[in-house]
Amino acid sequence: MSTASFESLHWSRRFLDETPGDQEVGGRPRQVPKVCWSRVAPAPAPHPTLRLWSLEMGQALGLEAGHEDILSGSDRVKGMDSYAQRYGGHQFGHWAGQLGDGRAITLGEVKTDRGILELQLKGAGATPYSRTADGKAVLRSSIREFLCSEAMHHLGVPTTRALSLVTTGEAVVRDVLYNGHPAPEPGAVVCRVAPSFLRFGSFQIHAATGDRETLATLVKHTVKHHFPDHQVKDDDGRIAWLERIAEDTAVMIAHWNRVGFVHGVMNTDNMSIHGLTIDYGPYGWLEDYNPNWTPNTTDASRRRYRYGQQAHIGAWNIARLLESIGPLMEDPERLHEVLDSYYAAYEKHNISMWAGKLGLDEFNESDAPLLEDLIALLQKVETDMTIFFRLLSSIQEPKVEHLQPAFYDVSQCPEDEWNGWLMRWWQRVDGEPKRDAMRLANPKYVLRNWMAQLAIEAAENDDYSVAEDLYELLKQPYGEQPEFEDEWFKRRPEWAKNKVGCSMLSCSS
Repeated sequence: MSTASFESLHWSRRFLDETPGDQEVGGRPRQVPKVCWSRVAPAPAPHPTLRLWSLEMGQALGLEAGHEDILSGSDRVKGMDSYAQRYGGHQFGHWAGQLGDGRAITLGEVKTDRGILELQLKGAGATPYSRTADGKAVLRSSIREFLCSEAMHHLGVPTTRALSLVTTGEAVVRDVLYNGHPAPEPGAVVCRVAPSFLRFGSFQIHAATGDRETLATLVKHTVKHHFPDHQVKDDDGRIAWLERIAEDTAVMIAHWNRVGFVHGVMNTDNMSIHGLTIDYGPYGWLEDYNPNWTPNTTDASRRRYRYGQQAHIGAWNIARLLESIGPLMEDPERLHEVLDSYYAAYEKHNISMWAGKLGLDEFNESDAPLLEDLIALLQKVETDMTIFFRLLSSIQEPKVEHLQPAFYDVSQCPEDEWNGWLMRWWQRVDGEPKRDAMRLANPKYVLRNWMAQLAIEAAENDDYSVAEDLYELLKQPYGEQPEFEDEWFKRRPEWAKNKVGCSMLSCSS
């Protein structure tokens, strides 16, 4: 594309033209039955300033850096017809009814060389689905979303993307830990990009309210534009389409587990039908290998969305999606086939992931004890997941001393057990692990929470250099980049162990 401004983008109205919408315009909180969207305009920002820009996404859209007025929601161009999507969802296992885009406003769909992409502002004001909230976002959550969206893409994890981060010049009041201490923070807006922002909850809301007509219309639109190789004229077609969503979801979660990512809030309204990581809120990266860890303070007691349970929650969420499609099925019992396909797909991709991480030519049944013993050993002492597997990728002899930088307390490391496991692994790979595959499965650099926190604290003092440096670093997460080792390839600093924003995050994060 050769365009350089929003005015010259090629806007599309597929979603608005093909699905039913709200007759009332504006952001007054309300229930909006039998629709898929409500028209709403972003709120103008008093002093918009562009702070971060994704050159890659700008090139994909044919845009040059700038456009603060549009990317903050303060201005619009011909062709835009902004709206918020209506959906429902299960939150922490409980049906929450109508939810919708409470702080996200879609500017529209844009035709590009990569197909049609939806541009959405997060934090640009209230919508009918904001309930009692203001629809705004703060700088810290916006930096986390921008950096992680782009970092995940370069890790090879399916994800929505980020185009820009614009500060608004206004203060937004938030209670970061929901503990009764609200305080003003800098406001910001992220422009995020995806083929669509349709979620499992987009279908659930219509099934839950008995609105079969709108459900059928949305399914028809979705398959026509986003799954053109599929059809939903009969049960065979519907099953095949749902199995595609199930596999894409399984692939995404296998990638999360491969790189040590914990989503933190896997509600059904946060599950993309495209199998993309969506809604970066209280996410986190495993520092020590602890399958029971979740970064979400709201989930601290139940740990529903902990690292070790993400694949199971994926299945639970798929089951809720299947229930929502049930009213369209001639034989709803067949939906069990889709759930079976999810488990099979996850097992396949998870095994492939572990084969890559361990440098195996393939993962055999006889390798299961080797993996089980590794996972147990990783939990015996606090062990940095990213550093451990990256060092394992280049180890030249089966001795634990070469892995010491991964242990938080070397004196507590069960040396004999580790050397025994390493010898078993070394024999399994005949002393020649597939190192190229290991380096591509085991990133050297990930967006650890303490790294993001350093970028946030600097930005809150009007210094965006740390965020910019991390953005560039994380474009090559599998590269050696030795010039950044001392600063970024290291264990969690002691100051970050119990710091808000590093170990503890809430849904306002």
